[in-house]
Order: sequence, then C-alpha cells, then structure tokens
Amino acid sequence: MITSSQQHCLTAEEYLQMEEQSFVKHEYIDGYIYAMAGALDPHVTIAGNLFALLRNHVRGSGCRVYIADMKVRIESLNRFYYPDVMVTCDQRDQETPAYKRFPRLVVEVLSNSTEAFDRGDKFADYQALESLEEYVLINTKRPRVECFRRNEQGLWVLQSYTSEHKSFRLNSVDFEETITALYEDVVFE
Repeated sequence: MITSSQQHCLTAEEYLQMEEQSFVKHEYIDGYIYAMAGALDPHVTIAGNLFALLRNHVRGSGCRVYIADMKVRIESLNRFYYPDVMVTCDQRDQETPAYKRFPRLVVEVLSNSTEAFDRGDKFADYQALESLEEYVLINTKRPRVECFRRNEQGLWVLQSYTSEHKSFRLNSVDFEETITALYEDVVFE
C-alpha cells in the first residue's frame, strides 16, 4: 500500500466520488487514501481461480462473489478495502453498487508488499464486520491456505491447509476444493 500524495482528509463520500473517476484504486483509512500497487502473475492467477470456483459454487444461491475491484466498507472504523475475493449473501448489499458492507467471506492473496498488513491491521479491521464468518489468506510462494474462522464464542480460530491436505474447506460458504485447483497454472517464485 502506497500513501497518496494527497494529504488532506477526505470524507467517505468524497472518497467514493474520487474513486469512481480514478484510474488507480485506493484503499481508504479514516480519511486518508492509499494507492494500491499492481499484482504479480501468481497473485492474479490464484484470485482468478478462486473466483471462478466460488462463482460456480454459489450460482443460484442468492450469494454473490466479487473479485479485486469491489470495495468492502467497514463503517464503524471508517474504512474501505479492496479484498482479492469476497462473498456476500446479504440482500442489503445489493443496495450499494460501489461497495459491500456485509461480507460473509473475505480472501486476501498475499504478496510481499501487503502480507504484514493483511495479517495484522487489516485483519483486525475486518473483525469489526459482524457478518464476517471467515477470513482467508492464500500464500503465493507455496501451496498454503490459512482460514481464520469466527467460532460461537466470537474467537478467531485458524485452520491451515497445505499440499499435504489435498483439499481445503471454506465453511462460511460450504465449499470444498482441491489445493491443485486453487493453484492451477501458478508458477511459484
């Protein structure tokens, strides 16, 4: 994430207006905008694979899958993020075409420049979303999927999957697939 040269605070409404006209995507954190860097081939391939697999899985269910260009709004913290993949099954999200507020599943594909933020502050921010049941981090350096699931006590429990597991499961959308399908056509660095 790169800080924008714009130093004054923007309201959420100003940010949304600016973002609609911008050629560069920005995430928004409490009035400040941060330009997003481009992604490498493994990152884009993994996100695309997961989107395609999930889209086929939720077809006809009332759930919607979004990839890369759709924002998540965390109103309580005054944040907008662009997750790599997300699923929402809440009909209220059809009322806001520029962003979604009630995701059930959020997925971030890790990159060198964003991994610490995705694991730390961004995950902490996503936890403020009451609708969020599962936060998933996908490694681009080797086959590894980390699923953080909110349990009945409200605690986040980690379950990791590697190539040894053959498949991975996303409980929030009742989805299971092979690690091989997720990483199809990915060339590791």
